[in-house]
Amino acid sequence: MSIESPAHTHRCHVALRAGFASSGKPVFETLPARAVGLGSYELLGSPGVVEGCAAGDLLKIDADGLFQVEERGPNLCIQAFGEPPFSAESLESLIGAFGPLDGLVEAPADRRFIVVTVPAVVGFPAVEAVMEAWAAGVSGLLEWGFSNVFGPDGEPLNW
Repeated sequence: MSIESPAHTHRCHVALRAGFASSGKPVFETLPARAVGLGSYELLGSPGVVEGCAAGDLLKIDADGLFQVEERGPNLCIQAFGEPPFSAESLESLIGAFGPLDGLVEAPADRRFIVVTVPAVVGFPAVEAVMEAWAAGVSGLLEWGFSNVFGPDGEPLNW
């Protein structure tokens, strides 16, 4: 499912199915993308809720928002969820920590979640060290994890 931008014929937004609401209706996350073929898109941003993909991945997306990764891009996607929402200081701290690793840290205005896109060549140990050090300074409940390194059955994707 995509919404084309008339100003940039190949740039668009795609709606990936994130799950279902309690009403049973599907819930979608909209992400920036670039059309590369019929039903195929390169993600230009990493998802905050949808799992299994990251910025730079080539996806085949059907009309229901279900997708398959046709080709993995160069990035890892890390998603963090906090209760209460993350403080501005906490977000700034994570931005500073990922800067030297060429990571991009993003969050909605209410900071209820954080998304990190970082090149996979940085390596899992470096990313885990940053996330664990940051998590130690966060108050409240915190859950974080890699969202694009395991397959649907929980098996590692052999990065």
